[in-house]
Amino acid sequence: MQLNATLRDQVRQRLAAFSVRRIAVGTQRAAAVALALVEEGGGAGVAGVPAPASWSIAAAVLLTRRAAALSSHGGQWALPGGRIDPGETPQEAALREMHEEVGLALSPADVLGTLDDYASRSGYVITPVIVWAGKADALQPNPDEVASVHRIPVPEFLRPDAPLLEPSEDAGREILRMPVGNHWIAAPTAAILYQFSEVCIRGRPTRVAHYDQPMFARR
Repeated sequence: MQLNATLRDQVRQRLAAFSVRRIAVGTQRAAAVALALVEEGGGAGVAGVPAPASWSIAAAVLLTRRAAALSSHGGQWALPGGRIDPGETPQEAALREMHEEVGLALSPADVLGTLDDYASRSGYVITPVIVWAGKADALQPNPDEVASVHRIPVPEFLRPDAPLLEPSEDAGREILRMPVGNHWIAAPTAAILYQFSEVCIRGRPTRVAHYDQPMFARR
């Protein structure tokens, strides 16, 4: 799958047509994450993820591994993001957090749209913001927050074994994970990646707010 204007326009149009669902924050905290579409290449590799064809500019999603020393979710896969400050929109917060975490400065014009909110077990209502980042060739990860940066080809999220589902201890819910190479990613990041692949790439209005997180990802 190539990173080009056709893909950008498709994602923007599908997000515009998608009826997003927001969650009232209440006693939880509002947060935003940035799911950035970038050119594959230039980031750390992931075991088992095939390289793209050399003649094409492959589309990828920018993911990080959080610094191990962080007080919460250390070492876990994540999308750049964090709390929404007073007076900020989710879009503004996502762009700010992306700049703070990986040194990638984007403008509001690079925002393609948003997906459904996801309420995490750790007390956040997360708004996923989809952004177009192109080459993203000047990344400067903040070592206090980010251990490594990875560019995962979009087709990796379209694998026939995705998503991985297992029963939750809560009746009627399932825990969702997304396979990546020889590894896997837990919800909430996995839930956002799955909805992105369904809505933006496959054109299916799939919901993910009902999926649960593994125990280790709830702290």
